[in-house]
Amino acid sequence: MRADARKNRDHLLAVARVAVAEQGADASLRDIARRADVGLPTLYRHFPTREALLDALLRASFDELAERAVGLEASDPPEDALVTWLRECVAVAREYRGVTELMAAAIGDAESALHASCVTMRAAGTRLLARAQAAGAARDDIDGTELFALVAALAWLGDQSSFAPRADRLFTVVAGAVLTERAGRGAEEGRH
Repeated sequence: MRADARKNRDHLLAVARVAVAEQGADASLRDIARRADVGLPTLYRHFPTREALLDALLRASFDELAERAVGLEASDPPEDALVTWLRECVAVAREYRGVTELMAAAIGDAESALHASCVTMRAAGTRLLARAQAAGAARDDIDGTELFALVAALAWLGDQSSFAPRADRLFTVVAGAVLTERAGRGAEEGRH
């Protein structure tokens, strides 16, 4: 990619990041192009679909989450690594209002521009979950797909004005349900 094209693309992403954070995943593409001071054809040249734009916005965050999972695996106890990663994952999903619905649809649609990023993120969570399960710290009757669904559900709760004030408490309840009684008890004792 030419330097000027790369600069335009990076600028569009920076503007889109702000617009999507403010307006959600349905932010007007025309408004994003206007804010970036480019024509709509320029936006479509770089991002032919809304999904392609969202994928570009989310890919970096999802890749960081995958790398973060590797670091947590190496440095934290299994239950702490899993809960820390879940919390960070929910925070990234909540950063862009309305994206959880797209993530949920993309995970099962190999043709979706978001599919690869979502699969990478789910794989990272699955590894952390399997590690916690092997240590007896997490329930063994859930899998990575269900963990991904819980992330989406928790992010969705945070997007709802009536539930947002309870989002942190609900996260704690759900995380506690994923952990075994022994791990949950240890986590509680560690907070006192």
